[in-house]
Amino acid sequence: MESGDVAIDLSGGNYRPGAPHSPTIGRASDVEKRNGHVEVKDSEPPRRRRRRTPLEWCKKYFWEGQTLTAEGNEAIANLDPNAPWHTKLLVKYRRFVGIGIASGFCHIVWWTLAIRYNWFAIFPDNYFMTLTMIVGGTVAGMTSEGGGAVAFPVLTLAVGEKPSIARDVALLVQSCGMSAATFTIFFMRVQLEWHSIVFCFLGGVFGVILGLEFVDPYVSAVVKKMIFVCVWFTFAFALFLLNRYYKRKTYKTIPDVKLWKIITLLVTGFIGGVFTAVVGGGVDICSFSVLTLLFRVTEKTATPTSVVMMAWTSLVGIGWRRLVQDTVDLQAWHYIIVTAPVVMLMAPLGSLLGTHFHRQVLAALIYILDTISLVTAFAILPLSGAVIGLSVGMLVFGFAFFGFIAWLGNKIMADIEAKEEEKRVAEKEKEAANKGFDNEAFKDSTAL
Repeated sequence: MESGDVAIDLSGGNYRPGAPHSPTIGRASDVEKRNGHVEVKDSEPPRRRRRRTPLEWCKKYFWEGQTLTAEGNEAIANLDPNAPWHTKLLVKYRRFVGIGIASGFCHIVWWTLAIRYNWFAIFPDNYFMTLTMIVGGTVAGMTSEGGGAVAFPVLTLAVGEKPSIARDVALLVQSCGMSAATFTIFFMRVQLEWHSIVFCFLGGVFGVILGLEFVDPYVSAVVKKMIFVCVWFTFAFALFLLNRYYKRKTYKTIPDVKLWKIITLLVTGFIGGVFTAVVGGGVDICSFSVLTLLFRVTEKTATPTSVVMMAWTSLVGIGWRRLVQDTVDLQAWHYIIVTAPVVMLMAPLGSLLGTHFHRQVLAALIYILDTISLVTAFAILPLSGAVIGLSVGMLVFGFAFFGFIAWLGNKIMADIEAKEEEKRVAEKEKEAANKGFDNEAFKDSTAL
């Protein structure tokens, strides 16, 4: 034994520590153990990440993949290769079957009525809305903004229609197109947040009825136009805040549902219902903002959830306007007649595209639409000083409100993650304790 070495007698042999070595800073992957000694290799320079090909880039942003329910995923995974053709069609190509059923049924009804009552004579004077709602129907199906996000500003800012007519057209468009999209969502078994659908819709029903009766008659036309563009632009800001936390943890549904969260959903639906009564939309973007910013639900769930709620709320709104108030203008019916064929096709198709597009693509589309609406409104509307002040106030309040929701959502998420971490640690400690009782050495000691 050389000087400086220490020998320790063990029943299985001797222990000799290796010669001392100078420590070298390196990556953990560069450390290897050879013959009882620790050697550190020279650190290699980090490799540059390979750039995506155009095909990979398109696949990432425009064909990301759907989020289906557990039943939908299980049906696809367990599909028998030798199954009959109709079974494969309903399972593997369910999305296209859903679009075909929804759009086909609506078109059969529309073409039957169009031939019977000669609706084709209405198109020469109103065809511009047919072209407009090709975009509007797609937006209604693939984003959390309804078809009114396109119909209302086009009719009020570009065409010069009264906001009441534009509101009714928005409700009619969403009742047709987003109802067709809702059927497609259900048929494809896309993941939904049912707490939000139930409680936001319940609040939205009261909001839209009270809004039509007690709020809408007292709001001037120019203020309605500015409310629309300001609220929708602040929603774009909320979406921007959401995309800043692109690595945030998200959930498919609301985590840890409690009474205060249910109350929050009810209030959110009520406020959105009031906006819907005034400008033809709002419950969808209010619900989407609260789900994603406050409760950290993924956009893949929040978007189809908002589509379903907007469809049902629009049906309540237009039903109240027609059956109770009986004040829907004839021109609004003309607009829905010429837009229904494209909306009933593009909205279900948009719901399919929306489940595949990357969230940043959907966000960019909303940024563009809402910015154009805001700039156009300030450019062409004759605004008084009071209306300008009100509009700026709504923008500032909206920015502050959505910023507060984002901050509160981060705080709630931190608390949830801390509780989950405590639960994981407790489970590991319990598992380690249980394993300790199964240890052979423990059994030998107890035997003695």
